[in-house]
Amino acid sequence: MNIYLIVFIYLFLNYASQNEDGSEVERTSRFSTTLPGVAHVPFLTPAVVQERRPLIVAVMSAAASGTSKAAHGDVAAKRKKGPGALATAYLVIYNVVMTAGWLVIAVGLVRAYLARGSYHGLYYSIEKPLKFFQTGAVLEILHCAVGIVPSSVVLTGFQVMSRVFLTWAVTHSVKEVQSEDSVLLFVTAWTVTEIIRYSFYTFSLLNHLPYLIKWARYTFFIVLYPMGVTGELLTIYAALPYVQKTGLYSVTLPNKYNFSFDYYTFLILIMISYIPLFPQLYFHMIRQRKKVLGHIEDYGKVE
Repeated sequence: MNIYLIVFIYLFLNYASQNEDGSEVERTSRFSTTLPGVAHVPFLTPAVVQERRPLIVAVMSAAASGTSKAAHGDVAAKRKKGPGALATAYLVIYNVVMTAGWLVIAVGLVRAYLARGSYHGLYYSIEKPLKFFQTGAVLEILHCAVGIVPSSVVLTGFQVMSRVFLTWAVTHSVKEVQSEDSVLLFVTAWTVTEIIRYSFYTFSLLNHLPYLIKWARYTFFIVLYPMGVTGELLTIYAALPYVQKTGLYSVTLPNKYNFSFDYYTFLILIMISYIPLFPQLYFHMIRQRKKVLGHIEDYGKVE
């Protein structure tokens, strides 16, 4: 809008200087035009417009180019804009603590294995830190909700709460499954995955991400993801007989709320939900790996 005003003033002054005798006033008053986005502009005859067209085109092109660059700059700034300094500091501390917590779990598993000489029943050696740090991941949902982490609240909530559910509503609640080897299977997968993931986030926030961690983040899941899902499904399956026998968390009729809930059936539905969800998430990560590491690996092959 400002550039149009400049053009108008320039043409008006130019016109006035060429028509001081007033001979053209009557003729030009019958001709007028309108510039886009500007109110009715007098004193622009076809002859004047034709004469000044190169200047008008040049100035308006510059204005359009400047507006486009400004808009592009605003969009780019919004895209590049990350969390503020305080939020970044908090996220660094959070991810460092979570990395350390899962390292404690990893060390606990190794020490227990070396002490026992067997992998059976290792869950009991890391039960408390596992519950604490896995539950601590619920804060990630809050991070997405308040906007300091640009991730989907729904997707993050599903991923976090599915693990929290398995930790508390299955493994903790059904004591009989805690000695199952399947528990160690998913605990090991979770531990390695989380150490890599939180390390990845920490170094990314510090803008010093080692390629090794980046590669591990987008490679280890190929084995760890199916390994963890297998352990989770086997653990839920092992819990089914005990849940059915004890009626754990089930609500039967009649009751004053006229409501019933069968936890046994609910667990079966949870297991079935893995069928459509696992392939989607897995192949999403495959695509992400190709996007992040693909061009680097292709370059290595050329070399």
